[in-house]
Amino acid sequence: MKNPFHVMIIPTLGCPCNCSYCWSSDENSPVMTIDTVRAIAEWLKDLKDIPVTFTFHGGEPLLAGPEFYREALPILSKELTHLTPDFALQSNLWLLTPEIAKILAEYKIPIGSSIDGPKEINDSQRGEGYFEKTMEGWKIAKENGLNVRFICTFTGQSVESKDEILNFFLENGLTLKLHPALPSLRDNNPDKWALSPEKYGELLIYLLDKSLEHINDLEIMNVNDLCRCVFTRNGSVCTFADCMGSTFAVGPDGNIYPCYRFVGMPKFVMGNVYEKPSIDDLMNSDAGKLMTGFKSFVDKECGECPHINYCRGGCPYNAIAPTNGEIKAVDPHCAAYNKIFDEINERLNKEMFEEPGAGISPVQSRIRRNKKPGVMALMRRNILK
Repeated sequence: MKNPFHVMIIPTLGCPCNCSYCWSSDENSPVMTIDTVRAIAEWLKDLKDIPVTFTFHGGEPLLAGPEFYREALPILSKELTHLTPDFALQSNLWLLTPEIAKILAEYKIPIGSSIDGPKEINDSQRGEGYFEKTMEGWKIAKENGLNVRFICTFTGQSVESKDEILNFFLENGLTLKLHPALPSLRDNNPDKWALSPEKYGELLIYLLDKSLEHINDLEIMNVNDLCRCVFTRNGSVCTFADCMGSTFAVGPDGNIYPCYRFVGMPKFVMGNVYEKPSIDDLMNSDAGKLMTGFKSFVDKECGECPHINYCRGGCPYNAIAPTNGEIKAVDPHCAAYNKIFDEINERLNKEMFEEPGAGISPVQSRIRRNKKPGVMALMRRNILK
């Protein structure tokens, strides 16, 4: 997401797969109509005068079918030219056909997909057959010039196979983006697949080390983002930023939510696109007040934390969804965030303190050239370029 305003469009919460740890699918979900897409464009025309990124998310957004995208993309693009819209799509790729791929390619739409490692590991938690169907969709995407990056969900079980998972991404030349499995809100045993904060923190440091070990061969988006947060002292991705008022999600019926994670939860409806609510209308709704309440809670709860400016208490959904919308704590992954931010800061300070100054000897220069890459090397590669 490169634009400061982000609108997620959720054509449906339905999904053809049934991942064990999923909390967002709804097989009875309706599919968004083109009239609702037109209403989205009308709502946004005068809402904000800044560039917008649209992400089609779900559920599985490709369930809407090729005709939906054939009509929706021109509407959003032409009606909102003044907002110079960019597009993205998140899909498991099962339903990607050459027809749909060509439509997406016309708009140069990058795709985020999901794969949890090699077939055996992936299918053990995403379901038998998932791997092959997603890989077939990836093949179609590549044949049509579409850029695909994969999210890898680490669970409390798969984290024990982290070496095997990382090697899969490395050997296949895939960019990795990590998601920790959350307690499922749809399961009687919500913690079955969840990745604990302690294990998550250890995993992040492991991935930092692997990013440095394979600095020219492997890109781990989370590590880049975490380093960028520390270097700029500002949250650069939604988990670590005040997203209130700059990110919204529109469900299949036109209801507006703070984020796609809340879609389908009545308590978090902020308004509806057909009513053309203003930003003030949205933020003054009960759901909007809850989100700004979380922001105030973080200011008080995390005021003494050295990472507050670029962490912001983590993801509001992670914090308030398990308590049915009550603000009782920050993101439960706080301990993991502290662990990795402490580690990056410590390494960065050490590297900067030990960096040789002017007038170094030839021997010192040779030692410096042979030194293993550190955090500054990652920052130079991914931030300063």
